Amino acid sequence: MTIVGYARVSTREQNPESQAAELSAAGAGKVYVDHGESSRIANRPEWIACLDYLREGDTLVIRALDRIAGTERMAIETIRELGERGVKLSSLTEPFLDIDATTPMGEAIIGIMAVLAQLRVSTIRENTRRGLEHARAQGRIGGRPSVMTAERIETARKLRTENKSYPQIAAILGVSVSTVRRAVTRGLENSL
Repeated sequence: MTIVGYARVSTREQNPESQAAELSAAGAGKVYVDHGESSRIANRPEWIACLDYLREGDTLVIRALDRIAGTERMAIETIRELGERGVKLSSLTEPFLDIDATTPMGEAIIGIMAVLAQLRVSTIRENTRRGLEHARAQGRIGGRPSVMTAERIETARKLRTENKSYPQIAAILGVSVSTVRRAVTRGLENSL
């Protein structure tokens, strides 16, 4: 009987260390971690490895249900599959998951919790979308600032009129070819 942990973060920029530390503190001797993987995709590399590792009598500990499943259907199927394999599921933030998912009552409770997890994910998406729309309305655009300053764009245009190729201009400016092409093309479109 082994306690196994599973952690997941949706983007490469996020750090899963706090999740992994919480799972280890909860007794997980082995923790699988997926970076930059959506919970809506079942074939996450570390998730597959975790499922392969689990044996009857083991406990899978997670921080929250949305770490393993991004939809209600996925959550119910995953919990049911784990239960049929004799693997107990334990959530650090949802203690009611420590139930027998193979019984009708257990299945109903899991279904309710899966719906709530889906609601949380959908709410986050909706809030993000609204926030981005508001920022755009204020004239702000997300993402990193461009490396192509007004001076660099002017230099790139001048070099293009001197028949320099995009790769040559990119080497001179120390940026990528696609960055130069985008900046020069955007400038031409705006001047028409």
